[in-house]
Amino acid sequence: MFPKNAWYVACTPDEITDKPLGRKICGESLVLYRGPEGQATALEDFCPHRGAPLSLGKVENGKLTCGYHGLEMGCDGKTVSMPGQRVRGFPAIRAYPALERYGFIWVWPGDAALADEAKLHHLEWAENPAWAYGGGLFHINCDYRLMVDNLMDLSHETYVHASSIGQKEIDETPTKTVVNGDEVITSRHMENISAPPFWRMALRGNGLADDVPVDRWQICRFTPPSHVMIEVGVAHAGHGGYDAPAEHKAASIVVDFITPETETSIWYFWGMARNFKPDDAELTTTIRAGQHTIFSEDLQMLELQQRNLLAHPERKLLMLNIDSGGVQSRKVIERLLAAEAPQVTA
Repeated sequence: MFPKNAWYVACTPDEITDKPLGRKICGESLVLYRGPEGQATALEDFCPHRGAPLSLGKVENGKLTCGYHGLEMGCDGKTVSMPGQRVRGFPAIRAYPALERYGFIWVWPGDAALADEAKLHHLEWAENPAWAYGGGLFHINCDYRLMVDNLMDLSHETYVHASSIGQKEIDETPTKTVVNGDEVITSRHMENISAPPFWRMALRGNGLADDVPVDRWQICRFTPPSHVMIEVGVAHAGHGGYDAPAEHKAASIVVDFITPETETSIWYFWGMARNFKPDDAELTTTIRAGQHTIFSEDLQMLELQQRNLLAHPERKLLMLNIDSGGVQSRKVIERLLAAEAPQVTA
């Protein structure tokens, strides 16, 4: 259903500051906390004594203690101690590779022996002080691939987000989709149009006129296992569009980390990174609020879409040219799933 030999965003650092966090990822129930050295740690959310969720316990001085009978666990999944009992012979529970980078905590739910930090995609915007980032988290009851489809086909903006980022020119402008290995790129460039409300706000935020014609672009980049980075922006018309100098445009990257929870639910870490006025905290708050409203509209559509699909599993979905980005992304996912599937020998 989902590739497991990959890095997924599990949570943001502020979610595990003083107590353990229980979170299901790719069907695996995990407990996340900080170990003795402050390192991000992920274990199976299962106490080896009586099966209680360790996420209902507590963390003191980096030590995870079960909230049922006080069993203390080590970061390696081995039992350490328990009041009045001898427990060091207990079988270890599963420990998952975890790392903290780019403002997120990532886990590898697959084969720990294959976990490689070098396989984590580099995120320039997360390390460069010339960029600002603001985002949030939604829990959505849908297949993670439906969200990939949604983000790789932005023609829905005209209808789902009519009051913020949608406009008729999106429908009228064809897209181009290319595949580079495991990366799928779908792009759309619109010229000499009016900026929709969200982008008029962004232009004003960058000190630019918002009542003149603009060139607008959307470049959606899917990378495994289920991440989509979307380069978006507007520039005053006649200055080069996507390639316009910084003083003539407002450009950003829409950040989408889609972490499957189950076959029909996801953790959706969303945000926007921008490289104009990075020190303007008020602008970051305004953009985040706008994005929250936009993604809330997607949430309802995706959950009801999922409900329909579950009610009618016999119906085949139809494909149009606007679906090319999602179709190609699903092919990449299917290829990775096939590579992970057990090999059957005769």
